[in-house]
Amino acid sequence: MKICVYGAGAIGAYVGAQLALAGADVSFVARGPHLAAMQRNGVRLLIDGGERVVNVRCSSDPRELGPQDYVIIALKAHSVPGVVDAMQPLLGPDTAIVTAVNGIPYWYFYKHGGEFAGTTLESIDPGGTQWNKLGPQRAIGCVVYPAAEIVEPGVIKHVYGKKFPIGEPDGTRSQRVEALSQIMVAAGLEAPIRDNIRDEIWLKLWGNLCFNPISALTHATLDVITSNAGTRAVAKTMMLEAKAVADRFGVHFRVDVERRIDGAGAVGAHKTSMLQDLEAGRPMEIDPLLTVVQEMGRLVDHQTPTIDTVLALIKLREQIAQHKDVAPAAGTTPQAAPSVKAA
Repeated sequence: MKICVYGAGAIGAYVGAQLALAGADVSFVARGPHLAAMQRNGVRLLIDGGERVVNVRCSSDPRELGPQDYVIIALKAHSVPGVVDAMQPLLGPDTAIVTAVNGIPYWYFYKHGGEFAGTTLESIDPGGTQWNKLGPQRAIGCVVYPAAEIVEPGVIKHVYGKKFPIGEPDGTRSQRVEALSQIMVAAGLEAPIRDNIRDEIWLKLWGNLCFNPISALTHATLDVITSNAGTRAVAKTMMLEAKAVADRFGVHFRVDVERRIDGAGAVGAHKTSMLQDLEAGRPMEIDPLLTVVQEMGRLVDHQTPTIDTVLALIKLREQIAQHKDVAPAAGTTPQAAPSVKAA
């Protein structure tokens, strides 16, 4: 079984290393010093109190790797549209694409049923690039619950979790999803097959869409966000707005809002990925976590005022962090600050 992990960062390299140890023919697409270190020394995986060194084929050029049985996309979701053309050499007639990304995936409305079946979402798939060039028929959904980090180039530390629920867009137990689950389980991962993977996607997104931007705006960790009365209330309001949107698309949440918030708080003093990206000067996953919920709300004429407010704030925070020009809105004139005379 040939499996390419496209975006072998912390999570991608962790999954790929485990799959290679289980006997899969694994390759990585990566870049920079991390790629160079893995090419030179293999992947050093720090897990369960020990270290495993795994040698896999690593490249920055997918053309060197050829068609695969599975391509696991483990990039930040906002990076995917920009690499669709580069991924083409990995795709054979039967290649499956496993979307191990945060937020709503490009294939969401494939075999969805109802009036929105076949709809593409501009906020996550501008111009339908992924839908048209990767193909929704290739997609297998995957939700990532574990945490891992790159402690230095080529060295991955597994922090917690092994669960990666997977599922076909139409809920069937296809041969390809069964085979993927089997190799992942053999690799020491938990890969339950869900008959409605969209419910699982929304369950994780439910927390990400509020905890991530709140943490980036306040620099607070999950335990603080969920225990502080003010930020907990903002998170709950955002989640209820998102649930009202998801309900319109037939999503079922197996836990209630309070339990979901408490579950996040139980993780402890954890910095969300969005806060980590902000502190590292990297672009943040805003559109796949927030803008897409706003867009889906508008599809069904449902307002999301709190999400809209937090979205405006976090987008401006990113613009300032990325040193982008921040111009006043059309028709407004910046006001000079009032002068203050010394007493």
